[in-house]
Amino acid sequence: MLAAARESFAGNGFAATSMRGVARAAGVDAALVHHYFDSKDELFVEAMALPIDPRQVAATVLDGPRDELGVRIVTVFLTVWESPDGQQRMKAFLRSVVSSDQVAQLMRDGISRLILVPVSEAIGGEDARLRVSLVASQLIGMALTRYLLELEPIASAPMPTLVERIAPVLQQYLTD
Repeated sequence: MLAAARESFAGNGFAATSMRGVARAAGVDAALVHHYFDSKDELFVEAMALPIDPRQVAATVLDGPRDELGVRIVTVFLTVWESPDGQQRMKAFLRSVVSSDQVAQLMRDGISRLILVPVSEAIGGEDARLRVSLVASQLIGMALTRYLLELEPIASAPMPTLVERIAPVLQQYLTD
């Protein structure tokens, strides 16, 4: 089922993938897919083998004072990247996103739905989606620089230093 889901998400995108379609491609009854996965979101998370559940990321980021959003976002992001399993999977994920238009579209659709939209709705404002996208651009840039390019001194900077330096920038994006 997961292989069929990966193929469907990659070939059709998040929006066009259905649990029934995945069941059909896997040669199983749709009820079996629903038995193992409560929703298409859950199927997406499992099929993509992400080291984190994007829905939990959004919930963690939004749980706390608004004026600490920047700190929570960069801390959660770096914590995932700093774990051995997380770093390996996230490097593979990031390389795939930048090298494949299909994977980029899939992740754009999935991450938008599971993280960007909920965070945008929570912070509010007419340009909330743009501000949250700017946060994403900062985080992706940091990940490319630190983990793939391994550009010094950011590659070896301690996590607390990065949080201290980056969180205020993210907070600025998120403040109306």
